[in-house]
Amino acid sequence: MTREWIYGRNPVFEVLRAERRQIFRLLVVDGIQVKGQLAKILDMCHQKKVLVETAPRTALDQIQPGNQGLLLETSAYPYATLLDMFECYERRLESPLILVLDSLQDPQNFGTLLRTAEVVGVHGVLLPLRRTTTVTPAVVNASSGATEHLLITQLNLAQAIQKLKDQDIWVIGLDSSTHAEKLDKKSLRGPLALVIGAEGQGIRPLVRKSCDHLLQLPMRGNIESLNAAVAGSIALYMAWEMRGYS
Repeated sequence: MTREWIYGRNPVFEVLRAERRQIFRLLVVDGIQVKGQLAKILDMCHQKKVLVETAPRTALDQIQPGNQGLLLETSAYPYATLLDMFECYERRLESPLILVLDSLQDPQNFGTLLRTAEVVGVHGVLLPLRRTTTVTPAVVNASSGATEHLLITQLNLAQAIQKLKDQDIWVIGLDSSTHAEKLDKKSLRGPLALVIGAEGQGIRPLVRKSCDHLLQLPMRGNIESLNAAVAGSIALYMAWEMRGYS
């Protein structure tokens, strides 16, 4: 079984709270002050009968720098399926809101988008099979643990988009090209899959062709475009606003 180390107090707390991974042990720095979030983490470990070990800070830093004094050894991230996402919005009796991330490479951008997706109630996140960052401990950290509460899957995006369309979900690509319509001029209230392209190259041609509409954020400044994380987060919030923040 693949194992990995989750670091950072909030990501560790969310992994424990979500209960979606197998937990092997918690490593804590010798002599650390037990208060705040750490006290909650240790209490959860006690309740869940997770092994807690102490070690010198140098030992933890060798495994993962910037660990905030603790490391959680877990199984790998549990990816979901497209069917899980369909069942999610049906169970919640909500209009589908799916995020499609086409070949993002930067873990920080990826984590930021996942954090926003969790906050606005996205029902699932689709990733391509190749040329993409995946859910690594760095992404869990960048998302502040939001990964653990999201349904994320890897699959052929062109085929997946067709399956979304079969569910009467409109596929909207966020694009900076001149022929893309303004995002605020289009209703995002109904069943929606929002496609965000990679940093620099944007949405790949085959995926772009699969989109029902290409939309761009309205802008008035001198800078050409926002990065993927910022643009995607704004678009997700605009979709949520149009849905009445339900």
